[in-house]
Amino acid sequence: MNYFSSHFKLGILGGGQLGKMLLYETRKFDIHTKVLEASEDAPCKIACNEFVLGNLMDFDAVYDFGKQVDVLTIEIENVNLDALEKLEEEGVKVYPPTKALRIIQNKATQKLFYVDKGIPTADFSRFAYASEIEDAVENEALDFPFVWKAAQFGYDGQGVKIVRTFDDLKELPPGECITEKMIPFKNELAVIVVRNPSGQVVTYPVVEMEFHPEANQVEYVICPARIDENVAEKAQEIALNVSREIGHIGILAVEMFQTQDDKILVNEVAPRPHNSGHYSIEASYTNQFEQHIRAILDLPLGRTDSKVAGIMVNLVGAEGHTGDVVYENIREIMAMEGVTPHVYGKKQTRPFRKMGHVTIVNEDINEARRIAQRVKETIHVVSQ
Repeated sequence: MNYFSSHFKLGILGGGQLGKMLLYETRKFDIHTKVLEASEDAPCKIACNEFVLGNLMDFDAVYDFGKQVDVLTIEIENVNLDALEKLEEEGVKVYPPTKALRIIQNKATQKLFYVDKGIPTADFSRFAYASEIEDAVENEALDFPFVWKAAQFGYDGQGVKIVRTFDDLKELPPGECITEKMIPFKNELAVIVVRNPSGQVVTYPVVEMEFHPEANQVEYVICPARIDENVAEKAQEIALNVSREIGHIGILAVEMFQTQDDKILVNEVAPRPHNSGHYSIEASYTNQFEQHIRAILDLPLGRTDSKVAGIMVNLVGAEGHTGDVVYENIREIMAMEGVTPHVYGKKQTRPFRKMGHVTIVNEDINEARRIAQRVKETIHVVSQ
């Protein structure tokens, strides 16, 4: 099939910043794109060929949209899977496949899958209702502290909480959830695996992630991870195994813990371009967004190694600020060596909302980390 400067249509479910960055690549290749998103103010709107307003969880909206495109992909997991399944049955190419999304969309299902396949992961318990957790603690089936996760619809630090006391339990939403044993880890790592329908598979280097202690959001992504080579090899092997078992097509980001005794435990996965791969836009030979397009269209996959060390700094809304956004001191960070800001196009900021990211590249990873710290301390995402 001719994808370039043709009548081919690529459909994207979701119009956020990941979709916007995918569209940088489709515009480079002149691939016609159509986006479905519920928000009129979606970042994707300025860059796609066609924009459709619609609820991603609504069967009819997703099904009708999918019938109008040749290949359908996602930039967010929270989509109507029954509609995708029907589209697949009728011959529409959906990547990642619905069967992979059914494993991933629900965190309880995802964790049970790891156990069934012998994939190392943290011990966990599953609850139909959050109210059952208190009974489990009182009956000594569960001990403080632990990590609570909503089974569905969590993102950007939402739907995850460290629970230390009974008072913390009172703040939890009521629905299906899991609890996980607290892992005394050395590092949080991630590996991006890419697979196309022909079976070609590549991996990106292991990255190291540093998280905000309160918001549970990634603050820094560091590539390459500052870990021993044998630990990196183990992480790559486990990520490849997860990819094989899930059977995804496109990008799969595998988040992992490195324990104190250097075991690797899978935390969770994302079947789409991911925050842990944003550094690749400036630092890699083939960035993750181009790679996802190559994979879902069954084109040859590109090089995944880095040209230079890269660090990504997330830009999130400052606490105490809600309203029209201002990127304070953005000129100052642009004057720093190797610094490139990415502004996502969200006009309204609020505390901890992801508003953009900054990439720092340098031949010396330690120098890049120092500059990243200066960037974090200099730029502020505030309201007018």
